[in-house]
Amino acid sequence: MLWPATLLGAAAGWALASIPGALLGGLLGQVLDRRLRLHDWNTLRERLGGRGVPADDELLFVMLGRLAKSGGRVVPSHIQQARSEMQRLGLDDAGQRRAIDAFARGKTGRDNLRAPLQRQRERADSLLRACWRMAWVDGRVAPSEHELILLWGKWLGWETARLERLGDEYAPRRSQQPAPSGGSYQEALRLLGVAADSEPEVIKRAYRRLLSRHHPDKLAGAGASPERIREATETTRQLHQAYTLIRERRGLR
Repeated sequence: MLWPATLLGAAAGWALASIPGALLGGLLGQVLDRRLRLHDWNTLRERLGGRGVPADDELLFVMLGRLAKSGGRVVPSHIQQARSEMQRLGLDDAGQRRAIDAFARGKTGRDNLRAPLQRQRERADSLLRACWRMAWVDGRVAPSEHELILLWGKWLGWETARLERLGDEYAPRRSQQPAPSGGSYQEALRLLGVAADSEPEVIKRAYRRLLSRHHPDKLAGAGASPERIREATETTRQLHQAYTLIRERRGLR
């Protein structure tokens, strides 16, 4: 972990009084780092009123937070999709906390993502796929979401036509039956293969097992056709909505 105030204090102390000054400056800087929770240079810049640059492992969730909020309101399906991305990446507890913080940061819309994205062109495919999944999670892509993804794709070096084709892979098929709605609790239970009185952990395990089995990323990585990826995306969306409905009806966290 990088402690910016500690380093600055040590450097200033060295300039003023050599080794004793560096020790004293570093000690005072460490106290400041701990009190203000200055974990890195980005955090220090934010505390000083500037705009920090998202770290590489935070960038995706800053983007997802920006997308979710771009339509004006973050809905439960957005939150669930962000959790799905955390699961897909296999984040540990600390990683999930950073992702949650980055998602909340993205909702503010204050970060300029152009420079960070231009440094991540080798990750463009995975970043843009995650963005399309977030945009389509509620069954439609709002104009504000579409505009953001096109802009980010441009900064990542993608042509618009290629980006639109990628988005089409995640568009729901019109012939699909609608996902469980507020009045289809029994259908949500059936989709997850659980009973109305199943234990919360049983419901959670069933959801995660099915999500892992049908996740479109597995098919995309295996070179599946766009049609199969659309089917998997629609199934994943239905699982999200079914799980959200059951949690809300049962009062589960």
